[in-house]
Amino acid sequence: MTDAATLQSIRETVETHDVVLFMKGTPVFPQCGFSSLVSRVLEHMGVGFHSVNVLEDMAVREGIKVFSDWPTIPQLYVKGEFIGGCDIVKEMFESGELKALFAEKGVEAA
Repeated sequence: MTDAATLQSIRETVETHDVVLFMKGTPVFPQCGFSSLVSRVLEHMGVGFHSVNVLEDMAVREGIKVFSDWPTIPQLYVKGEFIGGCDIVKEMFESGELKALFAEKGVEAA
């Protein structure tokens, strides 16, 4: 059961930062291949993002799944909107949809 304080903290993080990646590990030291891939896509695109290492807090690790109603990590949020996990981000990057999404949301990419 995820407590209200955890969900509120997640909501504040998502609303405070233009781009947020909930991941296992950090961009410098990812702890899973899927988190690493999404982090590298964002870095390749030159998009600044805030990362949250879900391995540091089990409440956040489970809470983010409840918050998004999505069972896996990593999870990418842009301007408060849940975009998806690794497969979705990868497909959007390859098709050019991710670049278009950042442009549409006013997020600078290199």
